[in-house]
Amino acid sequence: MKCFDWNRLDAREREDILQRPVQAVSEAVRSGVQAVFADVQARGDRALHDFTLRFDGVALSAFEVEAAEFDAAATRVAAPVQAAIAEAAGRIEAFHRAGMAAGYALETAPGLRCERVLRPIRRVGLYVPAGSAPLPSTALMLTIPARLAGCAEIILCTPPRKDGSADPAVLLAAQQAPGVRVFKLGGAQAIAAMALGSARIPRCDKLFGPGNGWVDEAKRQAAQRPGGPAIDMPAGPSEVLVIADAGANPTFVAADLLSQAEHGPDSQVLLLSDSDALLDAVAEQIAQQLPQLPRADIARQALASSRLIRTADIAQAIAISNRYAPEHLILALHDAENWVEQVDNAGSIFLGDYTPEALGDYCSGSNHVLPTGGAARAWSGLSVASFQKAITVQDASRAGIARVGPCAATLARAEGLVAHARAVELRLEAAA
Repeated sequence: MKCFDWNRLDAREREDILQRPVQAVSEAVRSGVQAVFADVQARGDRALHDFTLRFDGVALSAFEVEAAEFDAAATRVAAPVQAAIAEAAGRIEAFHRAGMAAGYALETAPGLRCERVLRPIRRVGLYVPAGSAPLPSTALMLTIPARLAGCAEIILCTPPRKDGSADPAVLLAAQQAPGVRVFKLGGAQAIAAMALGSARIPRCDKLFGPGNGWVDEAKRQAAQRPGGPAIDMPAGPSEVLVIADAGANPTFVAADLLSQAEHGPDSQVLLLSDSDALLDAVAEQIAQQLPQLPRADIARQALASSRLIRTADIAQAIAISNRYAPEHLILALHDAENWVEQVDNAGSIFLGDYTPEALGDYCSGSNHVLPTGGAARAWSGLSVASFQKAITVQDASRAGIARVGPCAATLARAEGLVAHARAVELRLEAAA
């Protein structure tokens, strides 16, 4: 990882060191995703078959996981992993159930009642990556809030393995939503299938889940299509920003950086500190820990576009973090909780020496589907509300229209919308 002193950089250099790797190749990805959408729209399931053969190396006669494969999944997942899935699911459900929104109603004027009611999104499409590392944890993060929201149809796509099967741990986790339909499809073609629909794949109303730069771009393009689905958020390559003071444990900090770097070559990790000694110690720890990792080659590629940044103080580090808007923010500070109030932009925050980001990835209870690429400036992480829509209801009596109607008519005429005004005034006359 290269080290930079923030206060010795000009404006352009500061912009450059905060650029995500995926942003540098966005044009090639955009055109590639457009081609995938065009082919799926033109050839449907045949295009999906060909993309699966090309990218996943397997020719599938059917995409959907049948009952026998679901049944076999439990026998193929080690008992400790099954127990961990169940334990994590319990905490994830407890956290998300506690945060569920409720409808409300009130009388805004005598005789005028306004209400907000919640309805589940009918058919949702979930994407669970399984390229270089299957992610049953993502299946938990998606299916549990979808079930709590009451979604009638839950479609889940995950890449097939070389033998044509779906990862059994992903299938086991997916069954947190009874009745879920799982399809063995990956990458941008899976997003295109759920966005467009085909003879075998249902068209979905909203798409959810993280992925690489291709998946992230495919979701963006899906949402921009006329009549296309909504999406949960921009959720592309994983990223973490760590702010550490001189008292932070460099072994822990290095491990946190590497835990994100091993996600993929286009992941990014940043460390900001006001301590030269801490930056040097973390760099040394990364050099020691990296060769021990099975995914060292992947992590090494990610580290090539990652940064160690020297700041004047912690306040400046927080300001830089708000500018970057990381997916994950670790505050490895002795008074970490006192800095939370200063954080405006982050997907999820982890406090102190004993809260690794990996807890949030798996089993703390919070959701790990989070905004990336700076989208945390305006987007939130996944929740039950993400799978719901709110509808407002109004009910005016004769007394209500008499009380409120003149206000509406006056504003309508002020805007030059006479038909609007007459729609109110006719009722005022009748009520009188």
